[in-house]
Amino acid sequence: MRQLVLVLCSLCVAAAAAFPVDDRVPVLILTGESDYPYHDWRSTTPFLRGLLEKTGRFDVKAAEEVRGLTSRSLARYQVLVLNYNGPRWGTETERAVEEFVREGKGMVALHGVSYGCFFGMQMEKGRWAATSDPGWVAYPQMIGSTWKPDNIGHAARHVFTARWVHRDHPVSLGLEESFLADDELYHRMDLLPNVDVLARAYSDPKVGGTGREEPVLWTVPFGRGRVVHTTLGHDTASMYQQGFVTAFVRSVEWAATGTVTLPSKLTAAPEVRENAVRVLVVTGGHGYPVSFYTLFEGDENIQWRHACSRAEAFTPKMRDRYDVVLLHDMHEEIGENERSNLREFVEAGGGIVSTHHAIVDYTSWPWWYEEVTGGKFFTQASGSHPKSEYKDDVLLIARAVRSAERHPVLRGVGPLALVDEAYRGMWLSPGITPLMETDNPHNDRPVVYIGPYQKARVVYIQFGHGDSTIRHPGYRRLVRNAIAWTARRLE
Repeated sequence: MRQLVLVLCSLCVAAAAAFPVDDRVPVLILTGESDYPYHDWRSTTPFLRGLLEKTGRFDVKAAEEVRGLTSRSLARYQVLVLNYNGPRWGTETERAVEEFVREGKGMVALHGVSYGCFFGMQMEKGRWAATSDPGWVAYPQMIGSTWKPDNIGHAARHVFTARWVHRDHPVSLGLEESFLADDELYHRMDLLPNVDVLARAYSDPKVGGTGREEPVLWTVPFGRGRVVHTTLGHDTASMYQQGFVTAFVRSVEWAATGTVTLPSKLTAAPEVRENAVRVLVVTGGHGYPVSFYTLFEGDENIQWRHACSRAEAFTPKMRDRYDVVLLHDMHEEIGENERSNLREFVEAGGGIVSTHHAIVDYTSWPWWYEEVTGGKFFTQASGSHPKSEYKDDVLLIARAVRSAERHPVLRGVGPLALVDEAYRGMWLSPGITPLMETDNPHNDRPVVYIGPYQKARVVYIQFGHGDSTIRHPGYRRLVRNAIAWTARRLE
């Protein structure tokens, strides 16, 4: 946990000028339990705390043992953030929370608080089920919703667009009409009549949705208090999205004060630094550990932005905004517009760093894998080439190719011994320049190489499957060196 908190302390939210200490809003995050492995409060709570603290607007504390809190212990705070799913808190604490909000303070409820023991439910055979227990009677009134156990569910996690439908509310005022979410889209919830829905998203039947516009963020009055409930925020990857960051931080300020002074664009990415390498990080199509983001944090030479879809990533005139595109996605198909924009970027000299499963990227586009990246993983047999193979949890020992020992990408890296995913039977262009190799029989020999493209610098790094690799100092140096070299900042 200490390591996680240190990492998250490097999060930077681009915000307005710093607020005087005496003007900061006191926030208490109520946490300490979640329905793991579905939700993990140990990672999301420090992440949320980091988002709030870096604005300079909030003074944030977290309570990991909520039971036993009283009206007196809550008195110094202006807003509560519920990041919790677990046992009831007991009559005294629940009454204290009710009074806190009813008397004019605020509360923001996130994602996993939408069901569970507070509603009198219990887990039976992996599903929530109703019981004769009415639960915490005031709780549905506070968050403005209930959810019948038989209706609890969501579409498959995917990237979707959420639309602000109440544009003149202080939380949404001045924001763009919509934002992207990389999340679970809850469906078939029952909202109370007094809620004010601020944002909705279409639940696509193609991914298990309802075919309806489902609410994702709403407000509800409770006594003289203000409550915001959002169904977004499944994990730190979901919370990293700019739309979530902006909605969450502004919701907390509004719930606490009734007004919003924070800017309309907030991000968890580092502050813009002069002369830093501008990196676009592209994910989607394959899972990855949330520690992946730490590869780019804490390096004053990298300014990065995250895109979780091809349409979001590959837009016109990319070269004006980015020096390097780092690919950690896995999509075999790519649309014509996205192809054109990505090709324009590469032909203009923009650098490419492709990591791990991105070797599967855009394999329907021969120019990409034959001339640019120089490699292709065959997910299915094609012609005379058999299906490529992968194997999890393989110890791969990689060493520099003798002729490449002094290459800038390998500077300070040394040999690597990583338990990672092995790939074998890929097509590799004769034009690649191997930098590191392994002699493991479960893997093709090159594991780090330079692509054959001549107009731009391209590096492929096979490693990057799990948390142990991503946190390895040698791997982290390798990725950062590759970014600097493809941006022509390291020679």
